[in-house]
Amino acid sequence: MSRISVMKPWLGPEEAEAVAQVIATGWVAQGPRTVEFERAFSATQGVSHGVATSSCTTALHLALLVAGVQMGDDVIVPSLSFIATANAVTYLGARPVFADVDLVTGNVTAETLDAVLTPRTTAVIAVDQGGMPLDLEPIRELCDRHSLALIEDAAGGAGSTYRGRPVGTGADITAWSFHPRKLLTTGEGGMLTTDNPEWAARARRLREHSMDVSAAERHTSVLPVQEGYPEVGYNYRMTDMQAAMGLVQLGKLPEMVRRRRALADDYQAVLASLPGLRYAVDPEHGTSNFQSFWVEVLPDFPLGREELLEWLAADGISSRRGIMAAHRQRAYAGHSGLVRPLPMTDRLTDNTLILPIFHTMTEAEHRRVTDSLRAAAESPRNMRDHASLNGSG
Repeated sequence: MSRISVMKPWLGPEEAEAVAQVIATGWVAQGPRTVEFERAFSATQGVSHGVATSSCTTALHLALLVAGVQMGDDVIVPSLSFIATANAVTYLGARPVFADVDLVTGNVTAETLDAVLTPRTTAVIAVDQGGMPLDLEPIRELCDRHSLALIEDAAGGAGSTYRGRPVGTGADITAWSFHPRKLLTTGEGGMLTTDNPEWAARARRLREHSMDVSAAERHTSVLPVQEGYPEVGYNYRMTDMQAAMGLVQLGKLPEMVRRRRALADDYQAVLASLPGLRYAVDPEHGTSNFQSFWVEVLPDFPLGREELLEWLAADGISSRRGIMAAHRQRAYAGHSGLVRPLPMTDRLTDNTLILPIFHTMTEAEHRRVTDSLRAAAESPRNMRDHASLNGSG
C-alpha cells in the first residue's frame, strides 16, 4: 500500500530551470533575483516593500526589531502556533505573553489579546494559523488604542484573503514562510512586508550584518566600495537560487489555492456526514488557502485523537497532531508569560489532527482518506483488528 503524505510541495522542471539559470550567471547569493522576488511578492500581497530573509523566523526577528521591541518588553503571542513565534520574541530578551484563541478559527481575537494585556506590552504578533485568515480589523483597533505595534505572522497565509484583500495588508509589518510545508516554497526562506519605508530599509541592512552598502552596489562597482556597520546585524539573507524558485512558485500560487480549496470542499462534504468530527471552514471575514486542513475529534466520535491517528496510519495515511501549544513545551515551562489559563488552546492541541492536502493529491488518494475516516466512524472493530487487517499489526 502506497503512503499518502500530509503535504508535498508542487515542484517541477520550471523551478529546476530557474535555478540552473541563476547558477549559470555565477551570482548565486543574494542578488538581482532576490530583488525581483521581493518586488513581485510584495506587489502580489498589495504591500509597498518586501524584504527577503532566510526563514520566517528571521523575518519575525527583524520585524520585532524594526518595530521597536526591546529587552524587557512584553509581546502578546498565541501559544497555539509553531514555537518560532514565541522564540522570535525571546531572542530580543522580551517576554512572550500567551493569549488564547478562537475555537472555530484557531486564531487570536481582539478579546483574547485584550485579556492578557500588561503594562509592559509594546507589540502583538497575530498568526493566520494554517492559512486561516485572522479577523484583523478589531485587532488593529485594539493595537491602535493601546499604541501597540501589530505584527502579522502569515507564515502559511500566502493566497488567503481577508475581506477581499490578501492577508497581511492591514498589519504594520508581516512575516511569511516559504518552508516546504507552505504552499509557496523556496526550500527554506521567508519574507517580511510593510508599507513603512524606514522599517524596510533598516530590515534590509540588518539582514546583511547591518552593512550600509547593498550587495548590488558592491558587486556592480568596479572600484572597491567602503562599507560601514552602524549597528549589530545578522546574516539573514536569501540566495538568488531560492528567489528564482520563489518567482516560479509565485506564478503557480493561484492554481495551488484553487486546488487546495477544491480538496477542502471535498473533505467538508464527506465530514459533514460523520458525527464527532469538526472540520476547518472559511470564516465569514475571509477565505483560507487551506495550507492545513484540520479536524477536531469530539467526545462522541468512536475513537480518540490518538486512536484515529493510528487508524489512519494503518491505512497508509500520514496525518499529524494539530498545532502545538508553545506554553506546554519545556522551553517555556513555568514561563511567567502565561498569565491566564488557555482552555481553547489546550482543547485544540489535545484533540485536533491535520489531514493530507497537497496540490498533486489524486482523487484516489483523497478517497482513501475519506473512506478510512468513514470506516473509523462506522466500524465496531478495535484498533488491533484494523491494524492486523491492513498488514501493520
